[in-house]
Amino acid sequence: MAKVKRVSVGGQALIEGILMKGPKGSAMALRLPDGTIEVEEKNFPSVKDKCKFFGFPIIRGVTNFVESMVTGYKCLMESAEKVSFEEIKNDDDIENMSKTDKWITEHFGEKMVTAISVISMILGIGLAFLLFFYLPTLAADLLNKLTNGAITNFRVIIESLVRVIIFVLYMVLVSQMKDIKRMFMYHGAEHKSIFCFEAGKELTVENVREMSRLHPRCGTSFMFVMIIISMILSSVISLIFPALRNIRIVWMLVKVLMLPFVMGLGYEFIKFAGCHDNIFVKIVSAPGLWMQRITTNEPTDDIIEVGIAAIKAALYGVEKKEEAVETEETDTEKSEETEIELQEENVTEKTVENSVDSYKKEAESIVDDLLAEIVSEKSSDKE
Repeated sequence: MAKVKRVSVGGQALIEGILMKGPKGSAMALRLPDGTIEVEEKNFPSVKDKCKFFGFPIIRGVTNFVESMVTGYKCLMESAEKVSFEEIKNDDDIENMSKTDKWITEHFGEKMVTAISVISMILGIGLAFLLFFYLPTLAADLLNKLTNGAITNFRVIIESLVRVIIFVLYMVLVSQMKDIKRMFMYHGAEHKSIFCFEAGKELTVENVREMSRLHPRCGTSFMFVMIIISMILSSVISLIFPALRNIRIVWMLVKVLMLPFVMGLGYEFIKFAGCHDNIFVKIVSAPGLWMQRITTNEPTDDIIEVGIAAIKAALYGVEKKEEAVETEETDTEKSEETEIELQEENVTEKTVENSVDSYKKEAESIVDDLLAEIVSEKSSDKE
């Protein structure tokens, strides 16, 4: 079983930014409307540090998932407030906003994005339940009725297939939105930056650009792994307790209660996949990697710069990162000063050489004149 280098760096795409989580801390890098990159260290204490129970296998998967959702949501809201509200403040056409947007802006101010996001999150949870729990179950039940119970033993598989189809279609439709396309570019930069670090290469735009944007530990892969595990567990439960499957509401409740265990197993597999490279891992990870062709886009160099800033700050801290930049600038200045000094020395040497040559020529001309006078005097004496 081939093992690859274990690393503990992860990330998340934000609005015009990236959140990176390193082994010792986290950092968020944002591209502000004025073009500058703002880097901020984040401290997210984990409940695993206080209670070892939450660090046990399976349990730690649920813990990490919940903590990642909470911290990721906070940073997403912060990035939205810093980027989106600045754009609104600088917009000369604010008077052309709709009445609803004006009312929200006047009453919530800088918290406008947060208010909208909270409402969106509530609606999103309801939509997720409808799309990924209710509709697949409903579709399987309807198909079972249409076939007079011929697919009773395959309803779990049909549910999973419907869930995958809905998930893929949803992501394809969402990926067509302008803002989401740009966020997917940051998602690609996050993966490329992590790959560059894992490869042991220097974190430069050129090196990061060459890396793949598809990463096996991505959340997209995690979603597909969860669907596969859910299908297997649902099949086992329906075989052991077939009566549960006949009541739609009860069956959906079972699926919801089963979700934490599915998360835990999914996390353990993703963790395993990040440390191993074999045929089994490649086969199971393949659907998630294919899906990342939708959820990631090739980033531009300015977006790659944000990814590099985020991962450097997460690994080394903001201050050390700035010191490294200052050191590079100092080294550059020193090299420039050295070049100037060498150029001045070369000019001086050339000046000296030119002076020596001129002195030689003058001396030679003087000697020639003296010899000519001596010769002329001797010739006059002979006469």
